[in-house]
Amino acid sequence: MAADPFSAPFGTLFADHITRAHYVDDSYTYGGTAQPLTDLVLHPGSHVLHYGSACFEGLKAHRQTDGTVAIFRLDDHVARLRQSAAKLHLPVPDTDMARAMFHDAVAANLDAVPEPPGSLYLRPTLIGTEKNIGAAAAPSREALLYVLCSPVGDYFAGGINPLTILVETANPRTTPQFGMVKSGANYVMALGPTLEAKADHGANQVLFAVDGDVTETGAANFFMVDGDRVVTRNLDESFLHGVTRNSVLQIAADLGYQVEERKIAVAELASWATTGEMFLSGTAAVVSPIGTLLLPGERVTVGSGQPGENTMRLREALVSMQLGESKDLHKWRTTVTSS
Repeated sequence: MAADPFSAPFGTLFADHITRAHYVDDSYTYGGTAQPLTDLVLHPGSHVLHYGSACFEGLKAHRQTDGTVAIFRLDDHVARLRQSAAKLHLPVPDTDMARAMFHDAVAANLDAVPEPPGSLYLRPTLIGTEKNIGAAAAPSREALLYVLCSPVGDYFAGGINPLTILVETANPRTTPQFGMVKSGANYVMALGPTLEAKADHGANQVLFAVDGDVTETGAANFFMVDGDRVVTRNLDESFLHGVTRNSVLQIAADLGYQVEERKIAVAELASWATTGEMFLSGTAAVVSPIGTLLLPGERVTVGSGQPGENTMRLREALVSMQLGESKDLHKWRTTVTSS
């Protein structure tokens, strides 16, 4: 890795070391150290290539104001990886082993962690590796868990610009029973509608709201905010339980906002846009303001059409927590020691 993470596209650079653990004969084996990054060798009959037995996580390690490096919400991402693995009937990694693998991957790549606003993006990935093309109705009995690291710059190259969001009321983002699983299949199902929205309407993302029930976009959770309240869809199994979503809600409560987790009807969006703000949350972009909604037959400007003061207040508070500028009230930061 020699390129500059602040000029390369987000997620296209990779640090020099990776951690790996293999599941064979009913147990995981992890050697306890990172290895040089090399290509994977997979048999063409590997379960993941035929039956989609794969899930992943996305989290970040940040360089702190005191020069150390800390992983943000490590334990919550380990827990969600285990949840995804269980939902897909993949071998569930032990919590302590997964935690060590996340930590060791960062420790081996400390020199690759950029200064703020950059970070080291972690992509833990679990795939089924059993060589069996006849296992359509059976889980993989072998697996590989690895933690890949990518030095990234600020997701908002050139500044934070408000998004244009198309509201989709007919087609779901994914199959409801696997909506809360962080799996590539969920993202690829949202890809077609998103590309169409970009090509036909100039939209940045699609907000899925089947039958008028607002949930999330293809890659982020949705929020409404004003000077008093932060509102987001209550959780169920049809969409992703974002760790950044949870962070925003906790920080909002800390700042004195009234937090509402409830159903949001499409009919409510236009009226809220006249006086309030809207944004998306996710690991990569943290908090992304929405400037325009494309509703059925109607183009609606959200607030002034620019990033709102409440949106930016929440974003700044979250970034401050990630970078160690504010007190770690909820024990979200895990300091990484060198390997």
